[in-house]
Amino acid sequence: MSRYLSDTKIVSGMVMVFCAFLCMVTGMFFLPYNPDAIDIPHKLQFISFAHPFGTDNLGRDLLSRIMTGYRISFFIGISASCFGLMAGGIAGMLGGYFGGKTDAVVGKLIDIQMAFPGILLALMLAAIAGTGMHTTVFSLCIMSIPRFARVIRSGFIRYRNSFMVMSARSRGASALRIMIHHILPNIHNDILTTFSISFAYAIMNETGLSYLGLGIQPPSPSFGRMLNDAQNYIMTSPWFILFPAIAVAIPVAGMMLIGDGISSLKNGT
Repeated sequence: MSRYLSDTKIVSGMVMVFCAFLCMVTGMFFLPYNPDAIDIPHKLQFISFAHPFGTDNLGRDLLSRIMTGYRISFFIGISASCFGLMAGGIAGMLGGYFGGKTDAVVGKLIDIQMAFPGILLALMLAAIAGTGMHTTVFSLCIMSIPRFARVIRSGFIRYRNSFMVMSARSRGASALRIMIHHILPNIHNDILTTFSISFAYAIMNETGLSYLGLGIQPPSPSFGRMLNDAQNYIMTSPWFILFPAIAVAIPVAGMMLIGDGISSLKNGT
């Protein structure tokens, strides 16, 4: 932890993510306005004391919608990353440690899923189950599996024949104990890097899907929907698109910086 806190990239990323998280937590207890309250007479208002970030095309307070939108972004980022870590981690551990046919099956499944575009998966799920929160979360969770599986599989392949593993086997340690207590701790930097990057990609993908109308549906204040609503007013009301764009960029850039910093420490650069 002391090494992480001494790295400028990691600290900068943590500050950015903490600011977004603090904004989300504050919005859970206090919101300046109802984020879904329509007020047509006050639409597209410029920055003011009453509306620090202005209002949108329906008169809704942008600050309140951004604070609420962070709930969706963090929920999806955490859900997709945790699901990918669990599902992809189990597949990568089994394939990387046991090798042979098990590794061949895991490798083929990873290759098949990576060859299947995420947007196409989202379109298919939307056509079958309809658009909305559940479909978006499920598609992003599935999309995050190969990233973790490949990283953890390569780490297990690297260590499965190492001296520490052979020593543990000679003492009668089980395969599960070797995987959890001997190999996993040695690839924790790879896992943390992948988790932070997966978190950032989940937020970006959700924003893209919602922008295309395939993700979170109105009136939920998704950043993608905000950007879609604001695109027709970019010249006349630039704050309408500027603040949601900055809001979604802060946690994404923060998690990317954390992942890059951890990766640099791992490589000794």
